[in-house]
Amino acid sequence: MGNEIYDDLIAEVDYFNHRISTPAWFIEESHIDFVDVTYIVRGKAEYSINSVNYTVTAGDLLCIPKGSLRSAIGFPDDPVECYCVNGRMRLLYGGDIALPFPLVSHIGLYPDIIDLYRELNAEWLSRDAGYGMRVRATWLMILQRYFQLMVYKNDPSNVDNRIKKVLRYVIDHYPDPLTVQSMAELVGLSPWYFGNFFKQETGTSFREYLTSIRLNHAEDMLRSGEYNVSEVAAACGFSNIFYFCKVFKESRGITPSSVIRCGKDENQEW
Repeated sequence: MGNEIYDDLIAEVDYFNHRISTPAWFIEESHIDFVDVTYIVRGKAEYSINSVNYTVTAGDLLCIPKGSLRSAIGFPDDPVECYCVNGRMRLLYGGDIALPFPLVSHIGLYPDIIDLYRELNAEWLSRDAGYGMRVRATWLMILQRYFQLMVYKNDPSNVDNRIKKVLRYVIDHYPDPLTVQSMAELVGLSPWYFGNFFKQETGTSFREYLTSIRLNHAEDMLRSGEYNVSEVAAACGFSNIFYFCKVFKESRGITPSSVIRCGKDENQEW
């Protein structure tokens, strides 16, 4: 099972708590019928999960699967503060699914994740019209950050601001004749340094990234059935249609014209 299956994840929130514990805080032992995802931001606590003890401190993330035997107790001299979400994880067109996270992992303290939890807390407490949708949306954003950190090993919050500027520029100007030289000039770096720096920060070369963005846009245009292959190639920055067809098939395993036919068939079904 590839990680792409989690793009269809639906995360339901049955209970949320920004817990600032008292010295006498504890969780009574019981089997849980939900997934417990808890992010520790201060203090420490001892959790027992399926009769194994874990001491957790600030920066630790617990992901306790549904059906686990769970209990917890705090340390009176160092009360725990954490954000706790209990709920169900399932697929859009399937049943329950387990998150691919360790039972306990130390990810560190991330201000952007804590800000998302604060937003989740405000939405959870508002109870106004539409709050449930906002709660689920924010929870998915938090989970997506955990995926970036622990599954995809790609944390955009650590990317240099100059590279972020280039990434945003490419999204807005992908049809233009962008080059390493022009992007290096955009952020005030030499072409040689920029090329190495971009790959170091993103894990891919600038040319590979640009081609990926162009192909993604091209696929969307092809699937609409509103454009022919030549129009799509030109609109997405490919001056040579034969090169476009070649790289598209290498990337997608199917020709652009085949995508158009599939897209038309899908539109007819609707």
